[in-house]
Amino acid sequence: MDFARILEFIGNHPVLILAFAGTLGALLASEISRRLSGMKAVDPVQATQLSNRENAVFLDIRDDGEYSGGHLPEAIHIPIKQLPERVAELNKHKDCPVIAYCRSGSRSNGAGSILKKHGFENVYNLNGGITAWQKANLPLSKK
Repeated sequence: MDFARILEFIGNHPVLILAFAGTLGALLASEISRRLSGMKAVDPVQATQLSNRENAVFLDIRDDGEYSGGHLPEAIHIPIKQLPERVAELNKHKDCPVIAYCRSGSRSNGAGSILKKHGFENVYNLNGGITAWQKANLPLSKK
């Protein structure tokens, strides 16, 4: 394909090109955020293994409405907006892995930098969030 045809395609499909650029930008921003947060990503199976082998703690950072719709059993619920003020509630779990999650795994990246700032070393992000957990047919609680 020559350069002139590429320019012609771009000129004929500006909405498609903008959608592609926006998607690419969002993907890059998400990856940069994940790397800067210092969190390691784990899938639902790895998260379950961490919970079983190392007493990992699940941290649900979703808002109250999302949490009441279903959450991981025994998860600690602290909405991301409240986490900086309530991080002390997690101090007794500093020696355990902490696995933060949200709906899709994007918002929970922000929890990593907050937790790292407060001395938590073993912090993970549930890749795909509660959506991935449900797709893996793992249990949810509504208590």
